[in-house]
Amino acid sequence: MRGGPRANAGPAPDPDALRRDRKDDAAWLTLPLAGRSGPPPKWPLAAPSKRELELWKSEWSRPQAVMWERNGQEVEVALYVRSVVKAESDGAPVAARVLVVRQQEVLGISLTGLARNRWRIESRADKTKTTRTGARATPARASAKNRLRVVSGGKKGNGEG
Repeated sequence: MRGGPRANAGPAPDPDALRRDRKDDAAWLTLPLAGRSGPPPKWPLAAPSKRELELWKSEWSRPQAVMWERNGQEVEVALYVRSVVKAESDGAPVAARVLVVRQQEVLGISLTGLARNRWRIESRADKTKTTRTGARATPARASAKNRLRVVSGGKKGNGEG
């Protein structure tokens, strides 16, 4: 394979990266820790197995399911569920398992997939940092620039410490 840009090459985006002057400043979305509420959508493919329906219900309770529903990805999730059932079987080919891993990334199920989609799952700590009105509290730590300023002597300007 010759050189040149490739899709998804390089490390996944990091919302906590110190260098923020890059052009990847798209907003990160925080998904609810509790996941999506309510019943799963209707199964969109033909003739689901009992195992597929179990997984279908389970998958639609994930935090990522909030975005799947918003994006209308019922078919993609159903194909993922069907692939998982196939990959679970004894003697499943390696290709079936590789497909599942790729689908997990696209759907934001894997950690890499979460990062590539710029999704975060709300942490328990995030839940405790909300005010009574439900608004987010300001972060307790200083910005990276201010932390570096403290290390260099705390003075602004000519760079002398």
